[in-house]
Amino acid sequence: MSNALSIAYDGPVAEVTLTRPDVLNRFDSDLHAGFIEALDDVRHHGGVRAIVLASTGKIFSAGGDFEFMLALHDDTKLRLPSLDEGRRLLNTLIDLPIPIVTALHGDAIGLGATVVLATDAVVAARTAALCDPHVAIGLVAGDGGCVVWPASAGMLRAKRHLLTGDRLMAEDAFAMGLITDLVDTAGEALAAARALAQQIAALPPLAVQGTKRALNRSLQQRAGEVLDLSFALEAISLASDDLVEAIAAFRQKRPANYYGK
Repeated sequence: MSNALSIAYDGPVAEVTLTRPDVLNRFDSDLHAGFIEALDDVRHHGGVRAIVLASTGKIFSAGGDFEFMLALHDDTKLRLPSLDEGRRLLNTLIDLPIPIVTALHGDAIGLGATVVLATDAVVAARTAALCDPHVAIGLVAGDGGCVVWPASAGMLRAKRHLLTGDRLMAEDAFAMGLITDLVDTAGEALAAARALAQQIAALPPLAVQGTKRALNRSLQQRAGEVLDLSFALEAISLASDDLVEAIAAFRQKRPANYYGK
């Protein structure tokens, strides 16, 4: 198992926790692979009826890693397998019949937000936020944002936030349908998520999992329509000069100059 996360079992509830607060629980190659492996392990563990997805540190997940992005920019041989792995990650989440409750104690950014929105309930602290800033760093939101944001917020609001990368506070996200449950503080999110997961786990599992399978069919169909195109477009943007300029401008704290190439 990857050291990027941990799995704990409490009867019928499994808890998957991102465990690298020192790197803001970013989704680099280690966490990509480890997260897919963890979901597969839980699925085949036996007797698990609900999952809590949690994290450590101040940030739930800062999304992608700049150095990893630059490596993908420079090397096509790395870029294509990475995008295939991203596709597998989202499909694994959507195909999993066991309900997942996210404990959102801090911000979820980029792919971190996509993962959160692909789960089945999101318990968030009022101080937390969602954000998908792909476009702000020169990337197409190809890793699943174009699937999960419209499913939760509707197409127009999804466009509003995916086309700007603006940060969305938990209370506003709750009003828009991106978050299901609000708690006052970061410290309350995990306990509330655990309680909700236990409530789900106490219900008849065939009924619960069958209902999730039926509800997620629309996500599966949407992913089938969108993912290949969105990942292909993201691959093009990963190879762009604009990506390199966006990262340099962010690091140097200066305005960026984009030329669409």
